[in-house]
Amino acid sequence: MDDRALLDLAIGGLAVAGWLLAYGLARLVTRPASPPPDPATPDLGAEPPAVVSLLVNRWQVTEDAAESTLLDLAARRFLELRQPAADPMRTTVHLPSTAPDESGLRPYERRVLSRIRGLAVGGVVPLSALTFRDEGRAKSWNKRLRAEVVADARAAGLSRRRFGPGVTAVLVTLAVLAALGTGAAAFHYALWSDSEDNAAFPVALVTFMVLTGIAGLSPGERDTPLGRQVAARWLGVRAWLRGHEQFAELPPASVTVWDRYLAYGAAVGATRLTSAVLDLGMGNRALVWSSFGGTWHRVRVRYPRFWPRYGRPLSNLLVRSLVCLAIGAALVWLLPGGLDSLADIDGTGRRAPDPVGDGIFAVGALLLLFGLYLLVRALADLATERTITGEVLWLEVWNSSSQGNDSPPRPWLHYLAVDDGTADRTTAWGLPSEWASRCQDGDTVTIRVRPWSRRIVDLTVVGHGRSRQLTEPATGDLGPTPPTGAPGPVPATPRAPVTVELLTVEEVTRALGQPVRTGDAMALGGVIGGTQYLSAERGRPLLLVQTVTGAPARWAWRANSRGQELPGIGDGAYASGDRAALRLGDTTLVLTLLGEARGRHTYLPWLLAQCATRLGTERRV
Repeated sequence: MDDRALLDLAIGGLAVAGWLLAYGLARLVTRPASPPPDPATPDLGAEPPAVVSLLVNRWQVTEDAAESTLLDLAARRFLELRQPAADPMRTTVHLPSTAPDESGLRPYERRVLSRIRGLAVGGVVPLSALTFRDEGRAKSWNKRLRAEVVADARAAGLSRRRFGPGVTAVLVTLAVLAALGTGAAAFHYALWSDSEDNAAFPVALVTFMVLTGIAGLSPGERDTPLGRQVAARWLGVRAWLRGHEQFAELPPASVTVWDRYLAYGAAVGATRLTSAVLDLGMGNRALVWSSFGGTWHRVRVRYPRFWPRYGRPLSNLLVRSLVCLAIGAALVWLLPGGLDSLADIDGTGRRAPDPVGDGIFAVGALLLLFGLYLLVRALADLATERTITGEVLWLEVWNSSSQGNDSPPRPWLHYLAVDDGTADRTTAWGLPSEWASRCQDGDTVTIRVRPWSRRIVDLTVVGHGRSRQLTEPATGDLGPTPPTGAPGPVPATPRAPVTVELLTVEEVTRALGQPVRTGDAMALGGVIGGTQYLSAERGRPLLLVQTVTGAPARWAWRANSRGQELPGIGDGAYASGDRAALRLGDTTLVLTLLGEARGRHTYLPWLLAQCATRLGTERRV
């Protein structure tokens, strides 16, 4: 390379390196302080635990902020933690029958409380069921919570931006100088090289945009004089809490005894056991909580991966089987050394050894057997399709395929784990990725599946889960309010979900042929209601009764108005397998047989008639 080119490259490189050096010095100068702790003290301050977590962790919001906020809500009687056995992992969260005054709650405290209320079934949710099942929602929820904690700390004068206006202005000015340096180097290179295209301006512009973009990124928070003073006091509280060895081994339910001390202990990192139990991040996909059936229970989920049949459509399996049969037949009958090698017998009456021919024959025979096995199982899989209704436990990408042209891979298959209430273990199904947007975790779905290939061939959402109510932020700016009198759609007022008892326990017991009891009632979004009938002996779900009103009722009717028509029941009724539906006015009712009750579908028309009678009575009232 020419010396002049090296000189121009060095000038441009030094200009950028000078800016990066200044940026590094700015980060070094503005790094958060680590104040020495005050003497150990049991005196708590007025700062909330989430802000305390920020201060003692050098102005970084960690997972302790959300966890300590939950414990603080329990200490202030907004919720209750109960541990029914010796295992802290079995701790449950209970909401009080009468909610305390929430006017003094901070935004992040409302966020945590809203998540608990949204997931609770009958006012109860297992503590370890508060984790997320979708990575995007987990990141969004925690990001908003961190922003709310930082805003609270800034409002109290305990924290500030790490790069203030002065530092940012200096970095932008230096970025202008660096851009001029790279632009001058590019201009000089174009002059002596007789280049027709002078790239000085584009080079300078790109340099300026990149460097100012880096300067605009927030590197976090830093201390203030008041913040350092308060942090030192809380470090003294941490020293006092760590001086009690038994404090680190306290379970979450001990908040009833230790009151807010346990919450602040979690905030400063002094509660080993409690912090290990509490988690508001991503959950474990192999052990998922389910509320299907009206009671919380954990389900172990297996995710098949290695066998090529899993999630594959029938056409793919048939093509594979035919290819194996064709190649196997060619090796056995057509290629030299196939069947002919078996007749290669010498004069002594014994077959001469032929390792190559024997190997070819063995491979061909194995391919024939595998192709035949694949063909038979694929056709049997088609003949043994079945329908399952249950709660969506987990949904994530299984397989992706590249689209070429350096484009990112596009998913074509998703895992879908469903709990149908029949066992505490299940295996995820293969869901075509174009259907993945239809459902979310917690939804009640009916899927038609092929058991051997674990392939879903049809999916219908029959009830929306509680997670849909938690996708929007619990607090925060939701955008500008439309001006008064501005035209726009007027939302319809949905009819309240049906509250009358549509079926008695005696009627369901007679229809299903075994004693039953009712589970917890459901009311989702103000338009979907439902009741589950459980086995009186084993507590397993047997019958799901769902009522849908408003616009969702029309969608539910379209999805369920198929099969055998049942005249004379409501405004229309149909039965299809283990499911039956009726329409009455703006309400759609769906009955679904579950678990051991499957096969008792001959009683569904009678159960529908009972529901129609009582539903009509309620509508007249």
